[in-house]
Amino acid sequence: MSEQKTAVVTGAGKGIGEAIATGLAQLGYQTILVGRNKQNLEQVAKKIGNNAKVLQLDITDKPAIKEAVAKIVSENGGIDILVNNAGIHFSGSVDIAEDKFEKMLETNLTAQYVVLKEVVPVLKAQKSGYIFNVASRSGKVGFSGGGAYSASKFGLVGLSESLYRELNPLGIKVTALCPGWVNTEMAVDAGTPLESDQMIQPDDLYKTIEWLLQLSPGACVKEVILESPNSIS
Repeated sequence: MSEQKTAVVTGAGKGIGEAIATGLAQLGYQTILVGRNKQNLEQVAKKIGNNAKVLQLDITDKPAIKEAVAKIVSENGGIDILVNNAGIHFSGSVDIAEDKFEKMLETNLTAQYVVLKEVVPVLKAQKSGYIFNVASRSGKVGFSGGGAYSASKFGLVGLSESLYRELNPLGIKVTALCPGWVNTEMAVDAGTPLESDQMIQPDDLYKTIEWLLQLSPGACVKEVILESPNSIS
């Protein structure tokens, strides 16, 4: 088994995923960049250097996920960190088109479940590892006009909490990260009312992970909620 630790980051081609992947690579992790857009992934990998590998796939492709996890374990000897970050956003509650609601559930919840279903047995066999599920403040608080997105993120938070209680006794940590408006392309497309400097920055998510990784084995953190002062209500 390689001495270098391995981190898998989904949605690593931009925004939060790019910031987390870059930070983990700088900490010395062999970082596997997972996402649909190969060009974006390669740009991030070029910036990071030798500590990055590109794995282009759609996380809603279940067979591809299973094959990818097996390949990562075979090539790297295991997985030390999983960052479940990939996600999409459509506005609306019951007024959203059914196909958009289903697509959001498929990407934000079902795909995350499939990734976890493949990775958790690996971590159990190792008796170690850390899972970070990037959810949202919308996974803790329902907002007017955002019910469909909240449904997908509430589901991820619930799944994460259950795994937190199941896996921590086995030496595997699980934390849900629940940020409010983050300064990303997705936030702009979603109609954020905040200016870029008023929002949480993508690197704040990495810094949160860096802090969590420094805690002792006996310190378990179920979730971290990050809010912008301008949006607290």
